[in-house]
Amino acid sequence: MMAARVLGNTSKIIKFNRHFHTAKASFLPIVQFKLSDIGEGIAEVQVKEWYVKEGDTISQFDKVCEVQSDKAAVTISSRYDGVVRKLYHDIDGMARVGQALIDVEVEGNVQEEDQPSKETASSKPEAAQAKSTDSKAPEAAHSDGKVLATPAVRRIAIENKVKLSDVRGSGKDGRVLKEDVLKFLGQVPADHSSGTTNVRTTHQPPLPTSKSYQALKEDVAVPIRGYTRAMIKTMTEALKIPHFGYNDEINVDALVKLRGELKEFAKERHVKLSYMPFFIKAASLALLEFPGLNATTDDKLENVIHKASHNICLAMDTPGGLVVPNIKNCEQRSIFEIAQEITRLMEAGKRQQIGREDLVGGTFTLSNIGAIGGTYASPVIFPPQVAIGAIGKIERLPRFDRHDNVIAANVIKVSWCADHRVVDGATMARFSNRWKFYLEHPSAMLAQLK
Repeated sequence: MMAARVLGNTSKIIKFNRHFHTAKASFLPIVQFKLSDIGEGIAEVQVKEWYVKEGDTISQFDKVCEVQSDKAAVTISSRYDGVVRKLYHDIDGMARVGQALIDVEVEGNVQEEDQPSKETASSKPEAAQAKSTDSKAPEAAHSDGKVLATPAVRRIAIENKVKLSDVRGSGKDGRVLKEDVLKFLGQVPADHSSGTTNVRTTHQPPLPTSKSYQALKEDVAVPIRGYTRAMIKTMTEALKIPHFGYNDEINVDALVKLRGELKEFAKERHVKLSYMPFFIKAASLALLEFPGLNATTDDKLENVIHKASHNICLAMDTPGGLVVPNIKNCEQRSIFEIAQEITRLMEAGKRQQIGREDLVGGTFTLSNIGAIGGTYASPVIFPPQVAIGAIGKIERLPRFDRHDNVIAANVIKVSWCADHRVVDGATMARFSNRWKFYLEHPSAMLAQLK
């Protein structure tokens, strides 16, 4: 009798252990999320920031990472719902098109081409069984009248006491996505950088702490990446251009007074009004009279193309190096509209997220070296353009008035460079004089605004 009981208990233990090991062996399939072709012949990119880490739960359209090519910054979004199991690249590492960015343990059906290599599949034979079991789950749930949603989305709904049947799903087959729940709640998209479902909130920046600095003990090799890589190619081409230089100074007393009068007016309209919008608008008005400077040359130097739009470039110092985005159609924009575009580009430059559309199509360039503190410069033409100007800082200097009295004047210096193959010195000087006139008499500039 005792022996029978022991055997019976043993058989139960064996059955329990078998069940335990079978359950443990069941897991979701893992796919490789690869870097797709982002166009423009780009073969590799630099990983600038990860928005996820291993173990994070992600949904379709969640931001995975930000990459930087030599032309623009691009944000990569997820195609899958699941859990991140592996990151293939470190920050500042180079990723090639077609290579894996992350491994994702997915929920639901997976395309065959997204499966890992044969070695990975053969090393985990249980994955196929788990895939077939899980792929049927959404269909069964849908046929039973339940809402299609991932476990992560259901968890958000439960935490916020939301009935998924009340939420309109925007995913495939009416699947409810994380964004759908957050929109239903009237909240902003979730912060996925920490792998949690908490809504992003704004925190006060930490107070600066004292740091101790130590000199480098060995040489450091810094790879040339991002915007600097593109500028190397552009400036190499620029060296083939014979530059002609022209310098002048402008009394901007009237401009300083006008900006002071408009500053509060602009602030009420949430516009940050610096002097640069006036410089750009004055250049655009002068270019209407000298279209040969708002121009580009063709590859064989057989034609000079006078451009219809004034897409004025702004040389900008960013954490990733020099970048030259442009403000489109300045001839049609007001000074306030130009100021808003400058603010947008500067914010994008700080984050190194200037898009390709802002980097192409420039027709004329201005560089505000005065923002750093310089006066005169020798700017380098941005090919295939034919002219560029560098503006120095505003200085308070002694000058003679019309009665030969010494007065204090607000003065800036400007340095122009032009392609001497297609632009002569007289044209550059006349253009500079017209630009100077608009800045010394801003009322004339405002009178011509449309």
